[in-house]
Amino acid sequence: MTANEAPRAGRREWIGLIVLALPTLLVSIDGFVMLLALPHLSEALKANSTQQLWVIDIYGFMLAGFLITMGTLGDRIGRRKLLLIGAAAFGVASVLSAFSTSAAMLIAARALLGIAGATLTPSTLSLISAMFRDPKQRAFAIGVWGGCFSVGAIIGPVIGGVMLEHFWWGSVFLLGLPAMLLLLVLGPMLLPEHRDPGAGRLDLISVALSLAAILPIIYGFKELARNGWQPLPIMAIVAGAAVGWVFMRRQCRQSDPLLDLRLFASRAFSIALLSLLFNSMLSGTTMAFIMQHLQLVEGLSPLWASLGMIPGMVASIVSFQLTPLLMHRIRPAYLIGTGLAIAVVGFLVITQASATSGPVVMAVGFAISALGSGPIVTTGTNLVIGSAPPEKAGSAAALTQTSNEFGIALGIGMLGSIGTAVYRSQIAGALPFGIPATAAQAARDTLAGATVAAQHLPNQLATALLTPAREAFTSELHVIATISAILLMGMALLVVIMLRHVRPSSEGQPEQPDGADAAQVTVQESRQS
Repeated sequence: MTANEAPRAGRREWIGLIVLALPTLLVSIDGFVMLLALPHLSEALKANSTQQLWVIDIYGFMLAGFLITMGTLGDRIGRRKLLLIGAAAFGVASVLSAFSTSAAMLIAARALLGIAGATLTPSTLSLISAMFRDPKQRAFAIGVWGGCFSVGAIIGPVIGGVMLEHFWWGSVFLLGLPAMLLLLVLGPMLLPEHRDPGAGRLDLISVALSLAAILPIIYGFKELARNGWQPLPIMAIVAGAAVGWVFMRRQCRQSDPLLDLRLFASRAFSIALLSLLFNSMLSGTTMAFIMQHLQLVEGLSPLWASLGMIPGMVASIVSFQLTPLLMHRIRPAYLIGTGLAIAVVGFLVITQASATSGPVVMAVGFAISALGSGPIVTTGTNLVIGSAPPEKAGSAAALTQTSNEFGIALGIGMLGSIGTAVYRSQIAGALPFGIPATAAQAARDTLAGATVAAQHLPNQLATALLTPAREAFTSELHVIATISAILLMGMALLVVIMLRHVRPSSEGQPEQPDGADAAQVTVQESRQS
C-alpha cells in the first residue's frame, strides 16, 4: 500500500485527536503559568531565592531529561499505556503542587510533574502518527498538535494572570486536571495501542547516561544565562557533553539501543530536527525577551504584556491551520524555508522598536515571526516522524521535543549571555551623576535590577536611572533579534539546499536523486524488513 492509498482516519480518530490535543496544550501552559504564580507562592511558602529558582527550573530539567527514555519506553510497553500512566501521574502531581505546604514539597511535586510531562509529549505525537496514516490527515493532525504547544506558550501567562486575580496561587496547577481525567476515561476507548513487538528490555545504564548527559547541559546553559560565564556552568556543560559521548558510544554497541542513532542517517530526519532546534532556540529566546521588554520597558503588567502577544497567537493558529493544506503541494524544503524567512522578517521588524515607540511595533514583529512557525513546526515534525520506521515513532517523537527543550536552553544561555554583554556595555557610561551607588550597580547588572532600585528613588532620579537602562535593554533586544534573523536565514538556505529533492507528502516517498541520502534507504529497508 502506497502513501496515497493509506487508510483514512474516521470519526473515532478525530475525536481521539481532541483527547490528545488537550493534555499537549496543558503541558505547554504549565511551563509558563509559573512565571506569574512565583511571587504569590514564594510569599505563601516563604521560599528563598534558591528555592524559587528550583521551583521554576526543576520542571524543565525533568521534562528534558526523561523525554528520550519515555519515548523509547512507550515503544516497548505501549504508547497508550504509557500515556495513561503519565496522565494519572500528572494529575496526582498537579494536586500535590496545588496544595503544597512548603517550598521543598512544591519542588518535589514539580519534579514529578516534569517526569509525567515527559511521558505525554512523545506518546501523543507517536499515537497521532499511528492513528493518521494518510499523509494529508497526518499533516493536519500534527499541525493541531504543534499549534497546541505554541498557543499554550502564549496563553499560559494570560490564563495564569486571570486565575491569580480570582483564586489562590495553587489554582494554576489544577488547570490540567479536567483534561487528564478526560484522557483517562476516553483514552482506552478511543486511542489504539501501539508498541514495537521486537523491542528488547530497557537498558537502565543508557537511561542513567542520558540523564547524566542532558541534565548538566541544560543546567549549565540556564546558569550561563542567569549569572554569565562562570566556571561551574561551563564545567557542567563539558561534563554533560563528555557523558553524552559515552552514551552515544554505548548506543552504537547495543543491539536494541535506547536511542537508535541510525535514525540520524536520514538526511530528512536530521535536517528537519536541526530546523526545529534552531526555531526553538531563536524564536523561543526572542519571545522571552519581548515579554521582558513589554513589562520592563513599556511598563505593562504581566497580564497586559501577555495580551499584547495575542496577535501572535492568532497568527500562529492561522499558520498551523494553513500549513497542512500546503504540505501536499509544496516541497518541504521550500515550505520550511519560507516559514524561516517569514520569521526573519518578524525579527527585523522587532529591531525597529525603540524604548519609547510603544508596544505596537513589538507586537507586530512577534505576530509576523509567529506566522512562520506553522511551516517550521508542522512540516519539520512531519518529516521527523515520517522518516522514522513506525516501531520507532516514540523515539522520533521524543527527539522532536528534546530538540525544543535543548533549543530553548541553548538560546537563553548563548543569546542571553550576548545580550547581557551588550546591555552592560551600553549602560556603562550612560548613567548620570547623582545616582546612588547601589542603584547604579543594580542598573548595570540588569534592567530588572534597575526597575527595583528605581522604586526607592525620587521621581526625577528614578527617571534618570530607568531611561538609559531601558534604552540599553532595547539595544540588547535589537542585537538578539538581528543575530536570530541571520542564523534563521542561514538555516533556511541549508534546508532548501539539503531537502530540495524531498517530495511533497502527496507524492509518496522522497526521491533518491544521487543515492547519498541514507535517510530514506534506512527507512525503506526498516519498513520492508
